[in-house]
Amino acid sequence: MNSINQRLQKVSQYIKGETIADIGSDHAYLPIYAIKNHLCQFAVAGEVVKGPFEAAKINVKKYGLDNSIDVKLGNGLEVLDQENNIDSITICGMGGPLIASIIEKGKSKLQNHPRLILQSNIQTITLRQALSNINYHIIDESLIEENGHIYEIVVAEYGNQFMDDFDLKFGPILLRQKNNLFTKKWNRELQALEKIKRNLDEDKHFNRLNEINKEIKMVQEVIL
Repeated sequence: MNSINQRLQKVSQYIKGETIADIGSDHAYLPIYAIKNHLCQFAVAGEVVKGPFEAAKINVKKYGLDNSIDVKLGNGLEVLDQENNIDSITICGMGGPLIASIIEKGKSKLQNHPRLILQSNIQTITLRQALSNINYHIIDESLIEENGHIYEIVVAEYGNQFMDDFDLKFGPILLRQKNNLFTKKWNRELQALEKIKRNLDEDKHFNRLNEINKEIKMVQEVIL
């Protein structure tokens, strides 16, 4: 396997160390790519759903990587041993709240402080809050557009960081770079918020309207 989708390829660029764990590994595409391209020497592919777990095992066998990739069935970071020596953990293709819950529930498995490479589909704010809660700081971020959707990738390592509301919502690094994709993403979000606002009744949805107005103001402040 020499190629994977752009998103996973971008994620793979942040892998460091000899051992990775890919959580929610689906067909184990990322671990297979990482081993084949010498980005690491050993990988754990964790999957909670039986179907993709079986598919990952078949795939790993097909590429003759049984000795290099350990495919495990389990929820989140449960697939890691307590004394694991994982250097990088990748969690991709999920919503921010789900990734947040995986790293918060599994924080006891992070005692050797692996790098976390997280790619969320939506609500990355919750993921950034979770990183802060488990004492991780963001060292890099990037945006990638694939099939019309803009995804965020967040890379974090152990250590403290203060983030204000703007950092949490927009990303401390993305906010300072403000590239074209960033502007495109938040212009879209602004349009979506304004559409929601038009459909809300001032009396019935007073609190929700306040929240939406506050969000709109934040986004406008950043991109206009």
